[in-house]
Amino acid sequence: MSYDTQIPQAPQVAVRNGLGTAALILGIIGTVSGLIPLLFWLAGILGVIALILGLVGRGRVKRREANNKGVTTTGAILGLAALILSVVGAVITFTAVSDAVDEINKAVEDSAPKDPSSSPGKGDAGKKDIAKGLAAGDMAAYDDLKVTVSEAKPYKPSEFAAGHTEGNKAYQVTVVIENSGKQKFDATLVTLTARAGKDGVTAEQVFDEKVGTGFSGTILPGKKSTVVYAFDAPKDAKNLSVEVSPGLDHEASQWELKVG
Repeated sequence: MSYDTQIPQAPQVAVRNGLGTAALILGIIGTVSGLIPLLFWLAGILGVIALILGLVGRGRVKRREANNKGVTTTGAILGLAALILSVVGAVITFTAVSDAVDEINKAVEDSAPKDPSSSPGKGDAGKKDIAKGLAAGDMAAYDDLKVTVSEAKPYKPSEFAAGHTEGNKAYQVTVVIENSGKQKFDATLVTLTARAGKDGVTAEQVFDEKVGTGFSGTILPGKKSTVVYAFDAPKDAKNLSVEVSPGLDHEASQWELKVG
């Protein structure tokens, strides 16, 4: 009588290849994202996850819980590559931002008035110290504008003029603005103020049918605009300080004019 002896089979372990597959997919996406500098943050996140999943997946392969060694290894390598690309992208991005900020700061600094010594004008404007005020005929040169104020001449306001006080003297000045830039300049933003005498009292602007309209419209590149202003000053004033502000993007410049 024969007996069949059956040897019990070892229980089969389920293959767990999910981590390796996930590592490969995330590694691919992370590496592609790393090729775009602005996506360095995404490449870094996906790279870390892919590297961790790949290393854990390799552990499963060693324990014979998974059989996708090649996929898992590739996922880990791509995760590491994504991390490296994320660092490079971060450096490129931050450098570009820093350069852009430097360019903006430089543009703001260039919009400030230049030393008149670099721009020719009447009366040897280049030899005047801008900190002490410009003289009649001197030019304030900006990056895109040139502003000139003439000498102050006596002005007789009309009978119905506004801004003139009986007993005071009025003086007129001619202001010329030249657009030396490449864009249109909005002349409506130009403002003028004046002070007179040693005490620097406010010199009111005179308005009548001849003066007081101010700048208007736009000045095209290469073109000029000329406007005559008049200011009211005490009769004993010996000087008139005229300040011209070309707008929000330009610092004001001041001219010290002799009167009386």
